[in-house]
Amino acid sequence: MSSPKPFQTFCQWWWGQLRAKWLLYIVLAITTLTLCVTFQSPISRTAQAFVRGPVAYSGLTARLNQLSSLANQAWANQLELLAQQAEAMNFTVPEHFRGKTIRSVPLPSGRKVIALTFDDGPLDPYTNDILYILENNDVKATFFLIGRSVQAFPNRAKHIQMKGHALANHSWSHPYAQQSPAGAAAQIDNTDTWIKQTTGFTPTLFRPPGGILNNGMAGYAAQKGQVVVMWSADSKDYYASAPNIIKRVMAEASPGGIVLFHDGGGNRSQTVLALPFIIKQLREQGYEFVTVPELLKLYEEEVKAINAAKAAETAKAAEAVQASPPAQPPPTLGY
Repeated sequence: MSSPKPFQTFCQWWWGQLRAKWLLYIVLAITTLTLCVTFQSPISRTAQAFVRGPVAYSGLTARLNQLSSLANQAWANQLELLAQQAEAMNFTVPEHFRGKTIRSVPLPSGRKVIALTFDDGPLDPYTNDILYILENNDVKATFFLIGRSVQAFPNRAKHIQMKGHALANHSWSHPYAQQSPAGAAAQIDNTDTWIKQTTGFTPTLFRPPGGILNNGMAGYAAQKGQVVVMWSADSKDYYASAPNIIKRVMAEASPGGIVLFHDGGGNRSQTVLALPFIIKQLREQGYEFVTVPELLKLYEEEVKAINAAKAAETAKAAEAVQASPPAQPPPTLGY
């Protein structure tokens, strides 16, 4: 009998190796499916869906749609909660200030409160850097947002809201030119809509771009009942270096003041550098940091307290007059 040829021997050996490997793969696949079914893992559900065909896939689609609906409902609930939190944190404004223009609001008591405000955002990375600094220093601020920037960076606008800062309107596209009535309405209303849609909060404050009060937008905002917010201290951070920003703010800071910074509209790295030093120095001088809505609320509370005290004093004086015995007429002398 002739011995097998080398090539034939090699083929037989190779076929044996393949059969052994395929047998191993089959054993592994069966074992994996058995374990998946036993422990009801997501892989097992996928395998079952594959085996069951279109009916199972339709069930999976229904579950995914249900998850999407639940996610939308959860976000709607979150927006409602954020709006309630904003109201609880004094982000509504007293009726007395609606439709008016303010530059600073010194409290009757002389209490050293000050409001830090940031314009032209949101814009990465500067808005995020500023939020980090504010949180690290336990400071709440007011952000005047550009509508198209909210549209471009909705998550950052949500982030501002969720960190407890007040949101305000700074127009849609930051125009300086005169606006028609329809143009002014579009600039402000579209921004309000996007802020509301993104964060659940409708702004009650408006800051005109460039501080221009006579191009139609400030008038429309006031007519709408929003407070037109200017400033009493200008950091000039759109061109100044960090040391000069610090110097300007510290020179112009005052009780009840409103400080203008920017977190958008360009490179704001100098603002980011200056902000921690400004917060530290103001705090060392005894200042407390509030949002603009909180500043207005504090003013209203103090005025009400003063008026109540005056009314109490008047009532007390009136009671004292009533309680005193009537004056006796002089005795009549008889002759």
